[in-house]
Amino acid sequence: MRMLTCAAAAAALLGATSVAFADDATGKIMSLDTSKDLITLDNGSSYMVPKGMKLSDFKVGEKVTVSYTKAGGRMDATTIKPAT
Repeated sequence: MRMLTCAAAAAALLGATSVAFADDATGKIMSLDTSKDLITLDNGSSYMVPKGMKLSDFKVGEKVTVSYTKAGGRMDATTIKPAT
């Protein structure tokens, strides 16, 4: 019985954690912060960029599509490409 209670508690804890989801956003780049690895679009949303992604390939005012995952309040960019 004790083992069943522990298993049920573990399952409840895992179910309560935040779930990450993927999405896309398209807009113009308002700012690029290479020191913080952060890109902000004209909709006001900011995305953390992985260390391997070169922000220097993009310019303020350029229209891009950012694919990202969101977990909690943090949005992590997975890809950034010019919007069509």
